[in-house]
Amino acid sequence: MPNKLIALIAGAALTALPALAQGAPARPGGSLIELLIMPAALVGIFYFLLIRPQQQRAKKHAAMVTGLKRGDTVVTSGGLIGKVNKVHDDEISLDVGENVKVRVIKSMVIEVRGKSEPVAAND
Repeated sequence: MPNKLIALIAGAALTALPALAQGAPARPGGSLIELLIMPAALVGIFYFLLIRPQQQRAKKHAAMVTGLKRGDTVVTSGGLIGKVNKVHDDEISLDVGENVKVRVIKSMVIEVRGKSEPVAAND
């Protein structure tokens, strides 16, 4: 019984197929402006959801890195937590423990946990 039902449905579908293929004719292509609206909208959405927030994060990170000074407690991208001992052009010296100092590139600092009080010039 189920096989006959499936055969009946398949036969009806095959019979109706030519009628469905003769549907309404396709409308001609739109104007150039209509064709450009969707890509322009996608570029706008892409810019405001992805590019602009990334630029703002980069600007905030650059301001944080340039504001580093001796005595700040920082976290690096490698997970080290330490106090800034010396600040050079593109690197800093971190004090991460008793008599343990590590040189780190400034851009690897991801967070400043504690700001220092004003201290005399670097040693």
